[in-house]
Amino acid sequence: MTSERTFWLASALVLCAALAIASAPWALAMPVLNWIFKPLATLCVIAHAWSRGQDAPVVRRWVLAGLVFSLGGDVALLWPQQGFLPGLVSFLLAHLAYLVAFTRVQRLAARPMAFVAYALVAGFILWRLWPGVPAALQIPVVAYVLCLAAMAAQAAVLWRRGAERGALLALGGALFLASDALLATNKFAGPLPLASLWILGTYWSAQWCIASWLKPR
Repeated sequence: MTSERTFWLASALVLCAALAIASAPWALAMPVLNWIFKPLATLCVIAHAWSRGQDAPVVRRWVLAGLVFSLGGDVALLWPQQGFLPGLVSFLLAHLAYLVAFTRVQRLAARPMAFVAYALVAGFILWRLWPGVPAALQIPVVAYVLCLAAMAAQAAVLWRRGAERGALLALGGALFLASDALLATNKFAGPLPLASLWILGTYWSAQWCIASWLKPR
């Protein structure tokens, strides 16, 4: 039953993601598809996580909290300009929730080199994008990048410490950072070709990996 449920939720996620991505001007140019199917795609991930993690209820609650904050960010970013800062805050809270979940399994920075590596990546991203970041957004962007990098680094810590499904979690953290780096590049450094395909494709892949880290029923 669990594998069948996972199959149908994964199929629904792929369909919703494809329709949300296809709403872009370079595809069907139908914004209404994004308004409907972008939240639905994240709801598929939430449904996937909902039936998992009963062996670790505290971890499960924090992962679900992260997914709900992510859903709030998805809705906010349906308004790319007015919703950018609320969306940034929502996703910052999502990363903090994930970080709390991960630190219930391993202490923060138990493998310091993972944090060093992600600090270098985060610093490089900020260095490349900084000239295009408006002054009003500089502090929120720095705070967001720090939380994102810490979340991804702690996911890598769990993998290196041999946590069950740790490799899947580490992949999720890395994909989340890649997705947000692409989004920031598209916003602050200039439009990317097929931007929504790469940004949303890596984003939902990351969320699915994080949800799948929870132990199945």
